[in-house]
Amino acid sequence: MKFGGTSVRDKEAVERLIKIVCKNSSQKIVVVVSALSGVTDTLTMIAQHAAKGQVEEAINLTNGLEQRHLKMAEELLTGEGLLLKEATETVKQLFAKLNEIVRVISLLEELSDMSFAKILSYGELLSSGIIFRAMLKSGLSCAFADARNIIITDGKYLKGEPQTDLICRNVQELLEREFLTNDVVITQGFISATAEGVGTTLGRGGSDYTAALIGMAANASEIQIWKDVDGVHTTDPKKVKKTRSIPVMSFNEAAELSFFGAKVLHPATIQPAIEKNIPVRVLNSMQPEKQGTLILKDELVHENGVKAISFKENITVINIYSMKMLNAFGFLTRLFEVFGKYGISVDLISTSEVNVSLTVDSERSLDGIVAELSQFAIVSVNSNKSQVSIVGKNLKETTGLAKRIFSAVSDYNITMISQGASDINISFVVNRSDLTPVVSSLHKEFFE
Repeated sequence: MKFGGTSVRDKEAVERLIKIVCKNSSQKIVVVVSALSGVTDTLTMIAQHAAKGQVEEAINLTNGLEQRHLKMAEELLTGEGLLLKEATETVKQLFAKLNEIVRVISLLEELSDMSFAKILSYGELLSSGIIFRAMLKSGLSCAFADARNIIITDGKYLKGEPQTDLICRNVQELLEREFLTNDVVITQGFISATAEGVGTTLGRGGSDYTAALIGMAANASEIQIWKDVDGVHTTDPKKVKKTRSIPVMSFNEAAELSFFGAKVLHPATIQPAIEKNIPVRVLNSMQPEKQGTLILKDELVHENGVKAISFKENITVINIYSMKMLNAFGFLTRLFEVFGKYGISVDLISTSEVNVSLTVDSERSLDGIVAELSQFAIVSVNSNKSQVSIVGKNLKETTGLAKRIFSAVSDYNITMISQGASDINISFVVNRSDLTPVVSSLHKEFFE
C-alpha cells in the first residue's frame, strides 16, 4: 500500500490511512509513505536558497517545516508519552542535521546533486517516523524500515536506476525477518541509496515506483496506490469537469497513459508489476469505499476502444530536414546518436523522405542538440506546444476512430500526428494555448 503526499498531509489523513491498514490487517502489508503534501517542494526551495548563500531564508523555511511536523506528531500521539517523546526527538534530530547541511551549502554556495538528494530525502524520513508511531498507538503490530537499506540504485543521485537483483534480495530478507513478529512494515517512498550507502532518489513521483519495486520483490498479491482521486480517470479532472473513473484497464493502457502525461501514476510504476503479473489497484484514501481502478495483464481486459485521454502540457517539436535522407541509410542512426549523447528521450516521431519531426518534453541541452544536428541538416524548433494522446485497446481495429477524433478538434491547428507504432495510442501535437479546449472537445466526444 502506497500513500501519497495528500494521503498523509495532516492528522485526519493519517488517521484515515491507519483505518485502511487496520481493515486489511488480516494480510501482511508493506506501507510506503510519501512526504507530507508540499514538503518536497519546500525542501527544493530550501536547497535553492542555500545554493545562493541565502542561509537565513533557508533556515526560516526549515523552521516552518519543523513546527509543522512537531505539531502533527503532537496531534497524532496525544496521551502517548513515550511515543510522542520518541517522535519529537526524531524530528528535532533530523532538522538539526538538515540545518547543518543547509549551512555548509550556504557557505560554499554550491549545490551538488548528491547534496540535493540528501536534502530531499528528509521529507519521507520525517513523515514515516511520525506515521510509524501513530500506527503503534493504534495497536498495529508494525516495524520500521529505512528504504535506503532496501531500494538500491546506481549513482545517479536525483533519478537513480533501480538494481532489481539487490532490491529483491534485500526486500525478501527484510520481510522474512520482520513478518515473523509483525503484520505491517512501514517504509519510505522516493528515497534510495547506492550499494555503498550513498543517498539517492528515484525522481519526483517515485513513491509509486518504490511500492511497485517492493511489490515485485515480495511477490505481493496486489500493489495498491492510494491517491486523492478514485482511480485512473478518463482524463485529468483538473482539466475537464465531467471525468469518470475507469473500473478496469490493462497494464499496457496504464503504462501508455502514464508515459504520455497522466499524473495519477509514475511512468515506471507498471513495469515491475508486469514482470511478476501483480494486479495494481489505484484507490482514493479520502473515499476508501470507492472501487477505484484495477490494472490487470492485457489478456484479462477485453474492452476495446478509447479508454482515456492523456496529455503533456509543455513539449517542444523539433523538425529536421535534409536531402541527404533521400535513399540513404544510417541517417536516423546519426540523428538519434545526438539525442542519446545528451541523454534526452524522444516521445513522438513522424518521418517522410527528407524530413523528421519529433517531440521532447525537456528543453535541457536543446541548444547543444540543435547545434550538432545543424551540422548535417536544417533544424527548426517550435516551443509552446502540447501533446495529446488517445489511449485504448485495439485502436487500429476501431472503425471510424480517426474521423471522430479529428472532427472533434477540427477547429484547432494540429502540428504533428503519430500513429502506427502502438495499437493503443494515437497522439498529436497542438498549440499549448489550445490544449484545454482540445481535451474538453475530445472528452465530450468519447465520454459525455
